[in-house]
Amino acid sequence: MARHRIFDMPFARVYPAYVNKAERKNRTREEVDRIICWLTGYDQAGLERQIEQENSFETFFAEAPAMHPNTGLIKGVVCGVRVEEVEDPLMQKIRWLDKLIDELAKGKKMEKILRE
Repeated sequence: MARHRIFDMPFARVYPAYVNKAERKNRTREEVDRIICWLTGYDQAGLERQIEQENSFETFFAEAPAMHPNTGLIKGVVCGVRVEEVEDPLMQKIRWLDKLIDELAKGKKMEKILRE
């Protein structure tokens, strides 16, 4: 199977799109950061370092301190793909993040997004 281009794309290149999507719906960069940190285990400084270093999505997730144990609760469709059925582990992590940002932009409460 061909390698997905997104794996090599710098996370820093997509991060502004996540923030813009949220801000267009009156949500904040802080909420986006909170979601990313919840999912990956990065603290704010670690997230900022990943962005500054322009690491690829592959490196971003490989260096993540710890994926949240509730990631299995992230379900639904994003970009026409059911996230719980994605077979490639890296692509699934990317889709989880996309799904969480979509939920934020759709106005879901933070407690529901973070599966609390």
